Amino acid sequence: MSVKQNSSTHHIPFNMAGMLIAIGIIYGDIGTSPLYVFNAIIDQREITEKLILGALSCVFWTLTLQTTLKYVILTLRADNNGEGGIFSLYALIKRRTKYMLIPAIIGGAALLADGIITPPISVASAVEGLESRIPNLPTVGIVVIILSLLFIIQQFGTRAVGKSFAPVMVLWFCMLAVLGISQIITFPEVFRAFNPYYAFDLLKNYPQGYLLLGGVFLCTTGAEALYSDLGHCGRKNIRVSWLFVKSCLILNYFGQGAWLLKHQGELLGERRVFFETMPPWFLIPGVIIATLAAIIASQALITGSFTLISEAIRLGFWPKMRVVYPTEQKGQTFVPTINVILWVGCVFVVLFFKESSKMEAAYGLAITLCMLMTTLLFATYLKARLKINALVVGLFLATFLIIEGAFLYANLHKFWHGGYISLLMAAALVTIMLVWYRARQIRNQLVEFVELNQFIPMLEKLSNDHSFPKYATNLVFLTSSERVDRVEKKIIYSIFENKPKRADVYWLIHVEVTDQPYTCDYSVNHIVANDIIRVDFKLGFRVEQKINILLRKVIEEMIASNELDVEMKYRTQYSFIGGDFRYVIIKKEFSYENKMRFFDKLLVYGHSVIKRFGQTEEKGFGLDQAIVTTESYPLIFNRKVKDFPLKRIDSQHTH
Repeated sequence: MSVKQNSSTHHIPFNMAGMLIAIGIIYGDIGTSPLYVFNAIIDQREITEKLILGALSCVFWTLTLQTTLKYVILTLRADNNGEGGIFSLYALIKRRTKYMLIPAIIGGAALLADGIITPPISVASAVEGLESRIPNLPTVGIVVIILSLLFIIQQFGTRAVGKSFAPVMVLWFCMLAVLGISQIITFPEVFRAFNPYYAFDLLKNYPQGYLLLGGVFLCTTGAEALYSDLGHCGRKNIRVSWLFVKSCLILNYFGQGAWLLKHQGELLGERRVFFETMPPWFLIPGVIIATLAAIIASQALITGSFTLISEAIRLGFWPKMRVVYPTEQKGQTFVPTINVILWVGCVFVVLFFKESSKMEAAYGLAITLCMLMTTLLFATYLKARLKINALVVGLFLATFLIIEGAFLYANLHKFWHGGYISLLMAAALVTIMLVWYRARQIRNQLVEFVELNQFIPMLEKLSNDHSFPKYATNLVFLTSSERVDRVEKKIIYSIFENKPKRADVYWLIHVEVTDQPYTCDYSVNHIVANDIIRVDFKLGFRVEQKINILLRKVIEEMIASNELDVEMKYRTQYSFIGGDFRYVIIKKEFSYENKMRFFDKLLVYGHSVIKRFGQTEEKGFGLDQAIVTTESYPLIFNRKVKDFPLKRIDSQHTH
């Protein structure tokens, strides 16, 4: 039986509109890297041919191997019902291996931490381009205002955002290409950097050349967000649009290299290479376009963070939060609480570092960890899910562990220069996820199920025992038991302990969320006709879990099909069919009688603290507080005292 029949899969079509939306949503981060990559590489070093050609070669081959090969060609294959991201990848392999939990949590936390660093550095790098024309510009205040406006518009959905951002990003990438070409034609020798020899020579022979990889890595930091936003744009739209994006990026990087080669022997000083490649008359329009592109750059990590959190909630890594679907597609998510957390984090980063050059030190370290974890997970996916030859998997693993290990080693030198900020944020997020996951495991181990059949006579007797006042016409309990013949002990405890709850009908409701967006099916099991009824709902991820409304709809259909004896149960003078409803939400609380290890106590305490920031079960199931009774049920792990050594003594009375 179905409440609503609409469970079609919403496929993201490959077309020009899809590619434009992809350009508008997911390439902002990697697309604005030219604003700061060469400044990070050169820093206070003298401009030399070895340095510039070597750095250019490193940038080109990093974009080719890391972004194009690993992410665009390979990792995008691992989609989970259209969704991407490190948690989606973990979900594909979690049943085949138990060893990838920690890499998944570390990678997800690192990506979220990177999502807090990316918006400030992108926007600040662009706004600071005006400082050459407007001295004493209050860049910090401007950046905070811009970021605040960006987070405000997230509630309208990434499709609306993508449509408005796409023209700006197309203009941005075209500008990158034109600026690059204008410099390359004056110094075409720069194309020698395509030869990987120059990258090898730089890393081997340049003084501490390996440290330059910390700056080089910034050219590919948006690759992980590219994968996370798979559900927003679709695989083919991303792959084809990347050809355009990468071409524009390479042209601009080589254009900057050409400008630098014309200034050999100099120090860069306060000059920003990107803006130096612009003709003087174009500086103001260029800064404006760059600022708009930098605003959009923040979008890639923000939307990726929403997807990441929605996946984390489903996997049990994160407390349940309100997830909004502003549009008709699964990937289009908005998580209000995470939106606020990201905004607070971004504002903190801006106020703490103040300048983009200082933010560069904190940027990249966390995302390197995320990429390493993705490599481990994808290698497992290739072996366990796709059954790829072990030799091929080993080659993939060795190649990218070497590349990303080198980047990590170089980025670790940024630790005391600001890298500790991103790692502290990542560590805090890892702690939250591990505490929530492990504490939930402990709680679930303590959930006791009982055979329902042994309590049926008692329930029938109570339902018809008029010596007890009626608690409700319909008494509804939510059960996690997938079996019809079993129920949680806490439900039986709620009905019979203390003051028994008499009802005409006891309803047991089980909800299963499916990967199809609009599934809205149900099945009914009459455990005892007109006394004990179980309803199993299968609801798509986009269907609001308004259990009260859905159950009433089920009852109407049951009455219409003569499955429910409404004359016997609900004879009233009013026109409403079905009588009153009362929902009982039983919250599991750890008993003070528990004897637990100190570490487990910390986990349980942490779980209770984190839970306060999540969504309550009443709100999660769309129940009005007026029809809900909330109760607590003690979870007893191991009693502190097995037997009290009590001894009775005779009382003595003094006369």
